[in-house]
Amino acid sequence: MTDLSALEDRLKRCRLLFLDFDGVFTDNRVIVSETGLESVICDRSDGLGIRLLRELTDVRIVIVSSEENCVVGARARKLNVDCIQNQANKVEVVRAELARSGVAASDACYVGNDLNDIECLDYVGTAIGVPNAPSAIWPHLDHVTSRPGGHGAVREVCDLILRSKNVRTERPERQKCDCQTEMGESG
Repeated sequence: MTDLSALEDRLKRCRLLFLDFDGVFTDNRVIVSETGLESVICDRSDGLGIRLLRELTDVRIVIVSSEENCVVGARARKLNVDCIQNQANKVEVVRAELARSGVAASDACYVGNDLNDIECLDYVGTAIGVPNAPSAIWPHLDHVTSRPGGHGAVREVCDLILRSKNVRTERPERQKCDCQTEMGESG
């Protein structure tokens, strides 16, 4: 694993963030109804982290999923990020997106959680996994989030990137209003 200072140096250069969906945005479980309809649970804080990263930096965000699932596409649309699904060979997608964006692999980060992410993790400059990932991928990781997939792991990565780029996300202190209401009372 990379120490935090070295990790922040790598993430400072991050221009393209690739995110697996199942196991990263979710806890890798799926709810299946009797009609076969699938549902998953995502952490809303991940969405805010992505919004901050999109609005405050030049980092492009791409969800890469080996399955095609309308849940993944719906979440990507809501988050206003690119989404590439139904990709058995995820590393080919990573290579193509890097070339299309003109971004060096060393300036990209991939967040994954399972064996089908290893090639991507090895290809990019910064490889991040979640703590509930199988131990087989751990040797391929530069960092493991403290939060598991589906419980704020994406937000944690977004916060790390923002911090490494010295981007402040706190709201400025509110000014006390010293105005008077219609009744002449201070409020």
